Amino acid sequence: MHLTASKRAAITLALGASCVLAVQGLALPSAHAATPAAAPAKSAVSPVGAAETAVARSLAASLASPGWRAQVRTAALGSAQVDLGSLTAGRTAPATLAAAVSGAGRQIAAAKGLGADAGSLLRVRLGADSMKAALTPDAVPLVAVAGDDDKGAAVTAYDSAGRVHTLSARQAPSRPVYVVDIDVDKAAASGLAQVDKAFRKAGLTAPAATGGYWSTKVNSVYLNDDEEPWILGDAEIFSIVSGFGFDGKVRVDTVDMPYLDKDGTTYYPNQILVNWSNYKYNLADVVMMEDDGDTNYASLAKALADALLTITDQGAYIPLVDAILAAIPSAWYTNDADYVDSWYTLAQGSSGQLNGARGNGRLNVSPYFVQQF
Repeated sequence: MHLTASKRAAITLALGASCVLAVQGLALPSAHAATPAAAPAKSAVSPVGAAETAVARSLAASLASPGWRAQVRTAALGSAQVDLGSLTAGRTAPATLAAAVSGAGRQIAAAKGLGADAGSLLRVRLGADSMKAALTPDAVPLVAVAGDDDKGAAVTAYDSAGRVHTLSARQAPSRPVYVVDIDVDKAAASGLAQVDKAFRKAGLTAPAATGGYWSTKVNSVYLNDDEEPWILGDAEIFSIVSGFGFDGKVRVDTVDMPYLDKDGTTYYPNQILVNWSNYKYNLADVVMMEDDGDTNYASLAKALADALLTITDQGAYIPLVDAILAAIPSAWYTNDADYVDSWYTLAQGSSGQLNGARGNGRLNVSPYFVQQF
């Protein structure tokens, strides 16, 4: 799921609240978050995009071989997402393609601030279900890169002869197209583990209290529907929960939401969002983010840690928004992790439907006591 550019204009990591307002245990969202400074123009191609494009060109060229093309076709029809690392690991895979996938994987892991143990991050899929009928054994599909431009009118694709084709981004072509993309579920899980590790090292995630604890549970979650280009696939959603720990320092916890694939769909995860035993005050804040593929998790962890370590508890819940926004590199306000929505001053007694501050999402939550065995 990729959110439209108009919904990305305020990309923030707006942890904290701009107001403290809770009535009868129901948290009321802030009317607005601080507005980030205008971002400089983004370079034409990101390191991740360049690596994906190299693989797309190599995969397109490899489809000139009927035997290999048949293997890719079988894999694409058998799975919505095909791991390119696994697909090219066999002896029948073209050596040039296998080398391109391996090299691009290392480049992408480095660009996203992931460790060497992140595993294969590249995948390929058929661009749309409507293309299945045209994906006959004799068809030679084009290959394109998913990219991260929601508003682009055109898609660049490559054929087996190396020629460039321009396709409509809004209408899926009748000719089958393979799309090279990032496995954002795997990347986000690895990246958030890196973030949590950095937070622990910085003292931003002190050990939680033992025994049972009260939590806020997400009963259902819904994000507004957006018109999406056919080329773009599902994205990885994660949330960042922030408040003050008992040691007087800001505490940050990440919550992965890999099930949140589509806009306009209600999900019922019954997922723990806030562990209240971690926080000193009966208030915490939630910011929902989207990884579009370019997110550098090492930079994310450093930016947040550098900002939050300078903030100390003054005996009352204080806003953190401006300090966080000032710490985020200006390049983050173009693509990378996109701001989806935020829920301010969530309280332990918060219950029922809570609309996000930006009006883009809604959570249905309830208090839930987690018993210790």
